[in-house]
Amino acid sequence: MRDQLFQRHPDNPLLAHSDWPHTVNAVFNPAAVRLPDGRTLLLCRVEDRRGISCLWIARSQDGVHDWQIDPQPWLEPCPQSYPEETWGVEDPRIVWLPELGKYAVTYTSYSSTGPAVSLVLTTDFQDCQRLGVVMPPEDKDAALLPRRFQGRWLMIHRPRTHLGSDIWLAESPDLVHWGRHRLVLAARRGAWWDAARIGLGPPLLETEQGWLMLYHGMRETAAGCLYRVGLALLDALDPGHARLRGDEWVLGPREGYERQGDVGDVVFPCGFTIGPDPDTLNLYYGAADTCIALATARVSALLAWLERHASAPQYEPHVQCWKPRTG
Repeated sequence: MRDQLFQRHPDNPLLAHSDWPHTVNAVFNPAAVRLPDGRTLLLCRVEDRRGISCLWIARSQDGVHDWQIDPQPWLEPCPQSYPEETWGVEDPRIVWLPELGKYAVTYTSYSSTGPAVSLVLTTDFQDCQRLGVVMPPEDKDAALLPRRFQGRWLMIHRPRTHLGSDIWLAESPDLVHWGRHRLVLAARRGAWWDAARIGLGPPLLETEQGWLMLYHGMRETAAGCLYRVGLALLDALDPGHARLRGDEWVLGPREGYERQGDVGDVVFPCGFTIGPDPDTLNLYYGAADTCIALATARVSALLAWLERHASAPQYEPHVQCWKPRTG
Protein backbone atom coordinates (compact mmCIF):
# COMPACT_ATOMS: atom_id res chain seq x y z
CA MET A 1 0.00 0.00 0.00
CA ARG A 2 2.77 2.45 0.90
CA ASP A 3 4.80 1.98 -2.26
CA GLN A 4 1.72 2.32 -4.47
CA LEU A 5 1.53 6.02 -3.65
CA PHE A 6 4.90 6.67 -5.31
CA GLN A 7 6.09 5.04 -8.51
CA ARG A 8 9.84 5.04 -9.10
CA HIS A 9 10.92 5.94 -12.59
CA PRO A 10 12.32 2.94 -14.47
CA ASP A 11 15.35 4.98 -15.58
CA ASN A 12 16.50 5.66 -12.01
CA PRO A 13 18.95 6.88 -11.02
CA LEU A 14 18.64 9.89 -13.33
CA LEU A 15 21.92 11.59 -12.46
CA ALA A 16 25.14 10.40 -10.84
CA HIS A 17 28.74 11.51 -10.39
CA SER A 18 29.71 10.09 -13.79
CA ASP A 19 27.45 12.62 -15.55
CA TRP A 20 29.47 15.61 -14.35
CA PRO A 21 32.03 17.42 -16.51
CA HIS A 22 34.81 16.77 -14.03
CA THR A 23 35.60 14.33 -11.22
CA VAL A 24 33.22 14.54 -8.28
CA ASN A 25 32.29 12.18 -5.47
CA ALA A 26 28.48 12.32 -5.41
CA VAL A 27 25.43 14.14 -6.82
CA PHE A 28 22.29 14.27 -4.68
CA ASN A 29 19.53 16.22 -2.85
CA PRO A 30 18.34 18.46 -5.72
CA ALA A 31 15.90 21.36 -5.64
CA ALA A 32 13.57 21.40 -8.65
CA VAL A 33 11.51 23.89 -10.65
CA ARG A 34 9.76 23.95 -14.02
CA LEU A 35 11.04 26.92 -16.02
CA PRO A 36 8.78 29.21 -18.10
CA ASP A 37 10.02 27.48 -21.28
CA GLY A 38 8.79 24.10 -19.96
CA ARG A 39 12.19 22.65 -19.11
CA THR A 40 12.89 21.15 -15.70
CA LEU A 41 15.77 22.68 -13.75
CA LEU A 42 17.45 20.75 -10.97
CA LEU A 43 19.75 22.59 -8.58
CA CYS A 44 21.92 19.69 -7.47
CA ARG A 45 24.18 19.29 -4.50
CA VAL A 46 27.51 18.12 -5.89
CA GLU A 47 30.16 16.95 -3.44
CA ASP A 48 33.77 16.90 -4.58
CA ARG A 49 36.40 14.48 -3.38
CA ARG A 50 37.46 16.84 -0.61
CA GLY A 51 33.96 16.59 0.85
CA ILE A 52 32.97 20.18 -0.04
CA SER A 53 29.63 20.72 -1.79
CA CYS A 54 28.60 23.25 -4.46
CA LEU A 55 25.25 23.77 -6.19
CA TRP A 56 25.09 22.94 -9.91
CA ILE A 57 22.31 23.37 -12.48
CA ALA A 58 21.08 20.55 -14.71
CA ARG A 59 18.25 21.09 -17.25
CA SER A 60 16.06 18.62 -19.15
CA GLN A 61 13.22 19.11 -21.61
CA ASP A 62 11.16 16.24 -20.18
CA GLY A 63 12.56 16.17 -16.65
CA VAL A 64 13.99 12.66 -17.14
CA HIS A 65 16.38 12.41 -20.10
CA ASP A 66 19.16 14.33 -21.85
CA TRP A 67 20.24 16.47 -18.90
CA GLN A 68 22.31 19.49 -19.86
CA ILE A 69 24.72 20.33 -17.06
CA ASP A 70 26.22 23.79 -16.76
CA PRO A 71 30.01 23.87 -17.17
CA GLN A 72 30.49 25.63 -13.81
CA PRO A 73 28.68 25.62 -10.44
CA TRP A 74 25.84 28.09 -10.01
CA LEU A 75 26.68 28.66 -6.34
CA GLU A 76 30.08 27.93 -4.85
CA PRO A 77 31.21 28.47 -1.25
CA CYS A 78 32.59 31.97 -0.77
CA PRO A 79 34.27 31.81 2.66
CA GLN A 80 36.05 35.16 2.21
CA SER A 81 32.74 37.02 2.19
CA TYR A 82 30.52 34.35 3.75
CA PRO A 83 32.57 32.41 6.33
CA GLU A 84 29.50 30.34 7.19
CA GLU A 85 30.11 28.53 3.86
CA THR A 86 33.66 27.42 4.60
CA TRP A 87 32.71 23.72 4.49
CA GLY A 88 30.25 23.98 1.62
CA VAL A 89 26.74 24.84 0.42
CA GLU A 90 24.17 22.05 0.53
CA ASP A 91 20.57 20.83 0.12
CA PRO A 92 18.75 23.69 -1.68
CA ARG A 93 15.00 24.34 -1.99
CA ILE A 94 13.48 26.64 -4.65
CA VAL A 95 10.27 28.69 -4.32
CA TRP A 96 8.91 31.22 -6.85
CA LEU A 97 7.84 34.52 -5.22
CA PRO A 98 5.33 36.19 -7.58
CA GLU A 99 5.32 39.44 -5.57
CA LEU A 100 9.05 39.92 -6.19
CA GLY A 101 9.25 38.19 -9.57
CA LYS A 102 12.15 36.14 -8.20
CA TYR A 103 13.03 32.64 -7.12
CA ALA A 104 14.04 32.23 -3.48
CA VAL A 105 16.67 29.55 -2.94
CA THR A 106 17.26 28.47 0.64
CA TYR A 107 20.26 26.26 1.31
CA THR A 108 22.42 24.94 4.11
CA SER A 109 25.64 26.86 4.62
CA TYR A 110 28.14 24.72 6.51
CA SER A 111 31.17 25.66 8.59
CA SER A 112 32.85 24.94 11.91
CA THR A 113 29.97 26.67 13.68
CA GLY A 114 27.55 24.08 12.29
CA PRO A 115 24.85 24.13 9.60
CA ALA A 116 22.93 27.37 9.06
CA VAL A 117 20.18 28.46 6.65
CA SER A 118 21.18 30.96 3.96
CA LEU A 119 19.07 32.62 1.28
CA VAL A 120 19.74 33.75 -2.27
CA LEU A 121 17.35 35.41 -4.76
CA THR A 122 17.48 35.08 -8.53
CA THR A 123 15.28 36.05 -11.47
CA ASP A 124 16.53 33.49 -14.00
CA PHE A 125 19.33 31.42 -12.40
CA GLN A 126 21.85 33.67 -14.10
CA ASP A 127 22.01 36.43 -11.49
CA CYS A 128 22.55 35.66 -7.82
CA GLN A 129 21.61 38.00 -4.95
CA ARG A 130 22.92 36.58 -1.69
CA LEU A 131 21.13 37.63 1.50
CA GLY A 132 23.44 35.56 3.71
CA VAL A 133 22.48 33.67 6.85
CA VAL A 134 18.82 33.96 7.82
CA MET A 135 18.74 31.17 10.43
CA PRO A 136 21.88 30.73 12.57
CA PRO A 137 23.37 27.36 13.50
CA GLU A 138 22.25 24.75 14.11
CA ASP A 139 19.49 24.92 11.50
CA LYS A 140 18.68 23.45 8.07
CA ASP A 141 15.89 21.98 5.88
CA ALA A 142 14.28 25.36 5.15
CA ALA A 143 11.96 26.73 2.48
CA LEU A 144 9.89 29.87 2.07
CA LEU A 145 6.18 29.94 1.40
CA PRO A 146 5.41 31.65 -1.91
CA ARG A 147 3.49 34.65 -0.56
CA ARG A 148 3.01 36.79 2.53
CA PHE A 149 0.56 36.00 5.31
CA GLN A 150 -0.81 39.05 7.13
CA GLY A 151 1.98 41.07 5.56
CA ARG A 152 4.80 38.74 6.61
CA TRP A 153 6.86 36.13 4.84
CA LEU A 154 6.89 32.65 6.36
CA MET A 155 9.67 30.08 6.38
CA ILE A 156 9.63 26.44 7.42
CA HIS A 157 12.94 25.44 9.01
CA ARG A 158 14.50 22.78 11.24
CA PRO A 159 16.48 24.09 14.21
CA ARG A 160 18.23 21.68 16.51
CA THR A 161 17.47 22.46 20.15
CA HIS A 162 18.09 20.64 23.42
CA LEU A 163 14.65 19.11 22.88
CA GLY A 164 15.56 17.60 19.51
CA SER A 165 15.31 18.27 15.76
CA ASP A 166 11.78 19.37 14.88
CA ILE A 167 10.02 21.39 12.16
CA TRP A 168 9.35 25.05 13.01
CA LEU A 169 7.94 28.15 11.30
CA ALA A 170 9.26 31.72 11.43
CA GLU A 171 8.00 35.14 10.26
CA SER A 172 9.79 38.03 8.56
CA PRO A 173 8.80 41.49 7.29
CA ASP A 174 11.68 41.68 4.81
CA LEU A 175 13.23 38.20 4.22
CA VAL A 176 16.24 39.25 6.31
CA HIS A 177 15.03 39.55 9.92
CA TRP A 178 13.24 36.48 11.26
CA GLY A 179 11.39 35.84 14.50
CA ARG A 180 8.15 34.70 16.12
CA HIS A 181 9.21 31.06 15.83
CA ARG A 182 6.80 28.28 16.66
CA LEU A 183 6.72 24.53 16.45
CA VAL A 184 4.86 22.97 13.52
CA LEU A 185 5.71 19.28 13.83
CA ALA A 186 7.81 17.42 16.41
CA ALA A 187 9.81 14.23 16.01
CA ARG A 188 8.05 11.35 17.67
CA ARG A 189 9.74 9.24 20.31
CA GLY A 190 10.29 5.56 20.83
CA ALA A 191 9.95 3.07 17.98
CA TRP A 192 8.35 5.40 15.42
CA TRP A 193 9.88 5.65 11.95
CA ASP A 194 10.40 9.40 12.55
CA ALA A 195 11.51 9.19 16.18
CA ALA A 196 15.08 10.50 15.99
CA ARG A 197 14.67 13.66 13.89
CA ILE A 198 12.50 15.15 11.17
CA GLY A 199 12.88 17.90 8.59
CA LEU A 200 11.14 19.47 5.63
CA GLY A 201 11.53 17.69 2.30
CA PRO A 202 10.60 19.86 -0.71
CA PRO A 203 8.77 23.19 -0.33
CA LEU A 204 5.12 23.06 0.67
CA LEU A 205 2.51 22.40 -2.03
CA GLU A 206 -0.70 24.43 -1.89
CA THR A 207 -3.88 22.38 -2.39
CA GLU A 208 -7.59 23.01 -1.85
CA GLN A 209 -7.35 21.11 1.45
CA GLY A 210 -4.32 23.04 2.75
CA TRP A 211 -0.53 22.98 2.42
CA LEU A 212 0.74 19.49 1.69
CA MET A 213 4.07 18.80 3.37
CA LEU A 214 6.43 15.96 2.51
CA TYR A 215 8.98 15.56 5.26
CA HIS A 216 11.84 13.20 6.00
CA GLY A 217 12.02 11.24 9.21
CA MET A 218 15.03 9.44 10.59
CA ARG A 219 15.12 6.42 12.84
CA GLU A 220 18.29 5.14 14.50
CA THR A 221 18.71 1.40 14.13
CA ALA A 222 21.36 -1.14 15.06
CA ALA A 223 22.57 -0.94 11.45
CA GLY A 224 22.66 2.89 11.37
CA CYS A 225 20.32 5.72 10.40
CA LEU A 226 17.28 5.07 8.20
CA TYR A 227 15.69 7.99 6.29
CA ARG A 228 12.14 7.78 4.93
CA VAL A 229 9.41 10.17 3.77
CA GLY A 230 6.08 11.00 5.40
CA LEU A 231 3.12 13.31 4.80
CA ALA A 232 1.42 16.07 6.76
CA LEU A 233 -1.23 18.68 5.95
CA LEU A 234 -0.92 22.26 7.21
CA ASP A 235 -3.80 24.68 7.54
CA ALA A 236 -4.50 26.77 4.43
CA LEU A 237 -4.76 30.08 6.30
CA ASP A 238 -2.35 29.31 9.12
CA PRO A 239 0.52 27.13 7.84
CA GLY A 240 1.96 27.03 11.33
CA HIS A 241 -0.86 24.68 12.33
CA ALA A 242 -0.59 21.03 11.28
CA ARG A 243 -4.06 19.59 10.74
CA LEU A 244 -3.06 16.03 9.85
CA ARG A 245 0.05 13.87 10.12
CA GLY A 246 0.41 10.45 8.56
CA ASP A 247 1.23 7.66 10.96
CA GLU A 248 3.16 5.57 8.41
CA TRP A 249 5.97 6.49 6.07
CA VAL A 250 5.08 6.58 2.36
CA LEU A 251 8.46 6.30 0.61
CA GLY A 252 11.48 4.46 1.96
CA PRO A 253 14.74 3.01 0.66
CA ARG A 254 14.11 -0.20 -1.27
CA GLU A 255 16.16 -0.24 -4.45
CA GLY A 256 19.90 -0.85 -4.55
CA TYR A 257 20.71 2.78 -5.43
CA GLU A 258 18.75 3.89 -2.33
CA ARG A 259 20.26 1.33 0.04
CA GLN A 260 23.92 1.39 -0.99
CA GLY A 261 26.05 4.50 -1.28
CA ASP A 262 27.98 7.01 0.79
CA VAL A 263 25.16 6.96 3.34
CA GLY A 264 23.04 3.86 2.89
CA ASP A 265 19.27 3.56 3.38
CA VAL A 266 18.41 7.17 2.53
CA VAL A 267 15.69 8.75 0.40
CA PHE A 268 15.90 12.54 0.80
CA PRO A 269 13.65 14.77 -1.35
CA CYS A 270 14.32 18.50 -1.73
CA GLY A 271 12.27 19.36 -4.81
CA PHE A 272 9.30 18.56 -7.00
CA THR A 273 7.58 19.74 -10.14
CA ILE A 274 3.94 19.47 -11.16
CA GLY A 275 3.28 17.81 -14.51
CA PRO A 276 1.09 19.06 -17.36
CA ASP A 277 -1.63 17.19 -15.50
CA PRO A 278 -1.90 19.32 -12.32
CA ASP A 279 -2.49 16.16 -10.29
CA THR A 280 0.92 14.67 -11.13
CA LEU A 281 3.75 15.31 -8.67
CA ASN A 282 7.31 14.57 -9.81
CA LEU A 283 9.45 14.12 -6.70
CA TYR A 284 13.22 14.41 -7.14
CA TYR A 285 15.28 12.98 -4.32
CA GLY A 286 18.76 12.08 -3.25
CA ALA A 287 19.37 8.34 -2.93
CA ALA A 288 21.93 7.05 -0.42
CA ASP A 289 23.65 10.49 -0.54
CA THR A 290 25.12 9.37 -3.87
CA CYS A 291 22.77 9.92 -6.83
CA ILE A 292 19.47 11.52 -7.91
CA ALA A 293 16.25 9.61 -8.52
CA LEU A 294 12.63 10.38 -9.45
CA ALA A 295 9.32 9.09 -8.11
CA THR A 296 5.85 10.20 -9.21
CA ALA A 297 2.55 10.34 -7.33
CA ARG A 298 -0.97 11.73 -7.66
CA VAL A 299 -1.59 14.71 -5.42
CA SER A 300 -5.20 13.61 -5.00
CA ALA A 301 -4.03 10.16 -3.88
CA LEU A 302 -1.67 11.66 -1.30
CA LEU A 303 -4.46 13.80 0.15
CA ALA A 304 -6.88 10.86 0.17
CA TRP A 305 -4.27 8.72 1.94
CA LEU A 306 -3.87 11.38 4.61
CA GLU A 307 -7.59 11.41 5.26
CA ARG A 308 -7.50 7.64 5.87
CA HIS A 309 -4.15 7.16 7.58
CA ALA A 310 -3.51 10.35 9.56
CA SER A 311 -4.45 11.94 12.86
CA ALA A 312 -4.18 15.39 14.41
CA PRO A 313 -0.63 15.91 15.78
CA GLN A 314 -0.20 15.98 19.54
CA TYR A 315 2.12 18.57 21.07
CA GLU A 316 3.91 18.65 24.37
CA PRO A 317 3.24 21.86 26.37
CA HIS A 318 6.92 22.76 26.77
CA VAL A 319 7.51 23.10 23.02
CA GLN A 320 4.55 25.32 22.17
CA CYS A 321 5.80 28.86 21.79
CA TRP A 322 3.40 31.42 20.40
CA LYS A 323 0.04 31.77 18.72
CA PRO A 324 -0.38 33.38 15.28
CA ARG A 325 -1.63 36.94 15.12
CA THR A 326 -5.31 37.26 14.27
CA GLY A 327 -5.23 40.84 13.10
